[in-house]
Amino acid sequence: MIIEPTNSGLSIAIRAALEAGRRIMQIYDDPAQDFGIERKADNSPLTLADKAAHHAICSLLEPTNIPVLSEEGAHEAYEKRKNWEAFWLVDPLDGTKEFIKKNGEFTVNIALVLDHRPHLGVIYVPARRELYFGEPLLGAFKVTDIDQWSEEESLTQLLDRATQLPVKRDNPDTYVIVASRSHLSSETEEFINRAKAEHDHVECVSSGSSLKICLVAEGAADVYPRYAPTMEWDTAAGHAIATCAGKQVYEAGADNPLKYNKEDLHNPWFIVK
Repeated sequence: MIIEPTNSGLSIAIRAALEAGRRIMQIYDDPAQDFGIERKADNSPLTLADKAAHHAICSLLEPTNIPVLSEEGAHEAYEKRKNWEAFWLVDPLDGTKEFIKKNGEFTVNIALVLDHRPHLGVIYVPARRELYFGEPLLGAFKVTDIDQWSEEESLTQLLDRATQLPVKRDNPDTYVIVASRSHLSSETEEFINRAKAEHDHVECVSSGSSLKICLVAEGAADVYPRYAPTMEWDTAAGHAIATCAGKQVYEAGADNPLKYNKEDLHNPWFIVK
């Protein structure tokens, strides 16, 4: 039986993200651990933590009977997955480079995609013990100081200690741009220069992984321009959270929202604002 994409699906995704975060931190905090770094075909790094998080998430999502498309799992052929009406889109450890650098700016990303659009999203930042999630009927939220969620605590109780997003910030007159810590392209620099010509006060903030989308969703930043390669699993969870917070995620140079479960899983350049 497929679990409906309502609060039950969100609860399962939250528990999966927290468990993945726990497994990641076991490896991250082990002084004897070398992370078991490998190189994938595209030369991007893969660690023991990526694998551990992937297996934890897939195990906890399996009872939903909804297909899982994970960065670290086997990717079904498009001829099969193009018929999926719903699927989980997962990046078990987004920001593996940040994980290796040990700067704490890595996340667990889980989204439920319905009809090519992210319906709900969960992003967990295990090194900071911060949880972001969004679902259309509830909105978008952030919970701080969390590394586990007891079976006795309901989603309603979790919401009671969450902050609804976005939150008004102290410097509303400053136009805050968030950019990638690892991928600052010439097009991004041009975007920043245009913003400086249009706004009296512009501040640029660097961040890793899907935290950049979270910063816009929570109101800490006004815009995140992405003029560099990303994959669908990099953005789907953040896209859902940002949308639930009243923000937009759309293709750069067009008004089209990002589409998911394409034959080519690469995203076009995009803007979050």
